[in-house]
Amino acid sequence: MALLEVRDVARSFVPETAAVAGVSLDLEQGELLCLLGPSGCGKTTLLRIIAGLETADRGTVQFDGRDLADVPPHARDFGMMFQDFALFPHKNVFDNVAFGLRMRRLPAAEIAARVEAMLAMVDLAGFGGREIAQLSGGEQQRVALARALAPGPRLLMLDEPLGALDRSLRERLMLDVRAILKRLGMTAVYVTHDQTEAFAVADRLTVMNAGRIEQLGVPPAVYERPATPFVARFLGFENLLRGQADGAGEVVTAVGRFRPARPPGAPGGVTLLIKPALDQVMASDGTVEAGGVNLVIGVVNAVAFRGRFCQVWLAAGGERLLFEAAGEFGYQVGDRIRIAIKPEQLLVYE
Repeated sequence: MALLEVRDVARSFVPETAAVAGVSLDLEQGELLCLLGPSGCGKTTLLRIIAGLETADRGTVQFDGRDLADVPPHARDFGMMFQDFALFPHKNVFDNVAFGLRMRRLPAAEIAARVEAMLAMVDLAGFGGREIAQLSGGEQQRVALARALAPGPRLLMLDEPLGALDRSLRERLMLDVRAILKRLGMTAVYVTHDQTEAFAVADRLTVMNAGRIEQLGVPPAVYERPATPFVARFLGFENLLRGQADGAGEVVTAVGRFRPARPPGAPGGVTLLIKPALDQVMASDGTVEAGGVNLVIGVVNAVAFRGRFCQVWLAAGGERLLFEAAGEFGYQVGDRIRIAIKPEQLLVYE
């Protein structure tokens, strides 16, 4: 039995518009699950339902085999961490971290030991006497995490915990957050709109859209095989083409004919995803070679240097496609080129 079981949970704030539309998922002991999706997809509403801060219109939430319908938020033994940290500005670091422990009326010596242990865990040993206003954004985030962890919650819920930080600081702290939670064996639900953050933190992630789960899986599997065109677009894949499956394993598009590693089934309209890896490229005179399968011929529209790779925009068949070239790209804007596409770069949505 999973530690957390969510079954057919739904919630609407506006008639006939579901914020959460029949979501079901499980969470195992010690697992970090990310709810990933754009603003308004229902991820925070689902988190608040699990926490008891919102009431579901239908469905159940069970924790360790117990139905939580009649359990108030303060009695669920869950921890919460928010985007704005919600620290007490008039209390110092020690008192912020000790707040939840004092609410439980623990002995002063036990509180002091626990606070010091939590501050050391988040690399803030010796910071107990500092005022909140003296801390950087990253240090405040660590204090908020220590405060959420200090009471020893059975489930930790984090709602965009790095959202208020700048990009470079988020890149550093997302790995620290995962390492700390794993060191403690913490079970956590982590809400974010940032795919990089989700990939860095999650054991599993669920991509949400319009209140529903579009895909649930481990990060590499979700990235390698996005389950729907929405997931593909949300993960940053640009090359989604309307096409026609011909029944012989090929897809005909305005850009050309393609044979994926996993060919489509019955003939009919499909969406074809071309992943952006740019491998075999050469100059082209515009003609399509005999056979012409898994080839894209077009004109370089734009080239942007991105450090470890170059983004290459290509105009082909009335479409604008995006590719990524490792290292230096040897062609200029206006050049006509031919790109060989590997079958494993192609995914079909029927």
